Amino acid sequence: MASPTTAVRRIRRHAGEAVFLRVAGPDGARNRERIHSTPGPRWFAPDRPVRRVHGDASMFVGGLAALLLQSLHPVAMAAVAAHSGYRGDPWGRLHRTSTFLAVTTFGTSADAEAAVARVREVHSRVRGRTADGVPYRADDPELLAWVHIAEADCFLRAHQRYGRHPLDPAGCDAYLADTARVARALGADRPPEDLRELASRMARFRPCLRPTAASRDTARFLLTDPPLPGAARLPYALLAAAAVDLLPPWARAAVAGGSGSAAERLPGPAARAGGHAVTRAIRWALPPAPPPSPRG
Repeated sequence: MASPTTAVRRIRRHAGEAVFLRVAGPDGARNRERIHSTPGPRWFAPDRPVRRVHGDASMFVGGLAALLLQSLHPVAMAAVAAHSGYRGDPWGRLHRTSTFLAVTTFGTSADAEAAVARVREVHSRVRGRTADGVPYRADDPELLAWVHIAEADCFLRAHQRYGRHPLDPAGCDAYLADTARVARALGADRPPEDLRELASRMARFRPCLRPTAASRDTARFLLTDPPLPGAARLPYALLAAAAVDLLPPWARAAVAGGSGSAAERLPGPAARAGGHAVTRAIRWALPPAPPPSPRG
């Protein structure tokens, strides 16, 4: 009979593999080894704040919050609904997004540049019109700026609330400066490089952000009916409640009513307690990243 310690290790390994496979996909282990172990210069040194934030379990809360916040831009949401395949292949989209974040944060400069070039090539082909007839293109610098600002804001908020080692104000500014490098490479217009600029840009976007039929559909999909097995639904519900609670009050009000989910109704203290419990469990389960290449 296995000892209690051996049993716990087995549970931890199986849980970590399940979470990692869900987020990174079937090629995740191979990609992870290549990203962290390939020698060569990186865009970001090991001590940069972007590595601390993007390597923390708080990203699970921040990523979900970012999707909800991004959906409140009617034009950006129309493009996502028409072209991203988030409903037909939500896990594929998550795999691609998580791999892009990992490559640009931890990978070699050559791999990061190649990843950006692939995304820009895809964006160059995405064109369309909203239901109201407003034309859009995925490589629009203004839309790219909104997507980046929503991500940076939510990733940072999540890290400051649920991260193992929250950043000081100077570290928050440095994180935004780090992520601005990637956003500029993708073609975003003037991505913010500090907290003051982030608040200013968010305020300028605020008048055009509102709930739509598409954003409500997204909220229902993300908060009420995610494609998950039964055993994962309770942890995910806690994660979703933490993500809704993480949003700025005006955005939380815009999302509220979009799904009718318990995630929208859970009081703030309960949502934060659940968020801490889930992020700690994910952090416990996930294996550490491979050590970086000595010549990295």
